[in-house]
Amino acid sequence: MKKFLMSIMVMMIAVIMGACEKIAVLDPKGPVAKTQADTIIFSMLMMLGVLLVVYILFIVIINKYRASKLPEDYEPPHEEGSKWLEIIWTVIPVVIVTILSVVTVKTTTAVETVPKGHENDKTLVIYASSSNWKWHFSYPEQGIETVNYVNIPTNRHVEFRLYSFGPMTSFWVPQLGGQKYAMSDMVTKLNFVASSEGSFIGKNSNFNGEGFAGMEFEVLAMSDNEFNSWVTDVKETAPALTEKEFDKLLEIEHLGRKTYTSTHLEFRPAPEGENAGHHHGSSDSESGTHDHHEMDMDMEGDK
Repeated sequence: MKKFLMSIMVMMIAVIMGACEKIAVLDPKGPVAKTQADTIIFSMLMMLGVLLVVYILFIVIINKYRASKLPEDYEPPHEEGSKWLEIIWTVIPVVIVTILSVVTVKTTTAVETVPKGHENDKTLVIYASSSNWKWHFSYPEQGIETVNYVNIPTNRHVEFRLYSFGPMTSFWVPQLGGQKYAMSDMVTKLNFVASSEGSFIGKNSNFNGEGFAGMEFEVLAMSDNEFNSWVTDVKETAPALTEKEFDKLLEIEHLGRKTYTSTHLEFRPAPEGENAGHHHGSSDSESGTHDHHEMDMDMEGDK
């Protein structure tokens, strides 16, 4: 029996660890993603412990109380309930949920702040906005903008400010951090730090139409020197982003990579501060809002 239980446990651990090697979210390349991966693994181990206890009790019970040859007139003895057992199997789930809740709250608080050890970094602010099935990345300090790819320096705090020019999307780079929604009327913030150089896949994790599956982008983490050289090269070679060009980009559904030596924030600012609540959606959405306004006015006139 002991060998059987041990073999089951070994098999379950092997399956879980084997799956971890193929899942990007469990292969963190930054402190934020590491915190989240640790929480996921801790939760999985907690659940594995619960399953292990349940399977052991299941095997013990079906062996101990299995059917046996008894006389037809056999009547099992009456068993009184145990108050201690009732208390134990009520308290245990409460304890498990409490532990998971505390860990989850601590993790959520940690990932919403600047990662430890990077409090004194000069934060790199990048505005990430979505439209149709593509992503626009604006670097206000550097004065450049890219489409469907974003370059960041390693070991430096990066703050992504997210919003959308259409339906709600979700910005997610599994190996660098968790997902957060991008909406049309407000800016949400996401903290990242890439602890090693490399190329990481980012995606939209919120379904927003037929082009959802292809709404991916590359995050390229590089050294400070390489990042500064790239910025200089963009400023020397890329064209400026005009409002007319940007309006064309918004209309295009699928697009490859683009690079510009100015940002759309100059003429189409993000919905924050004085611009908070400004609608960045499509023209259809804007006309719909206008129709609702007219309807309200008509109703007031009828009164």
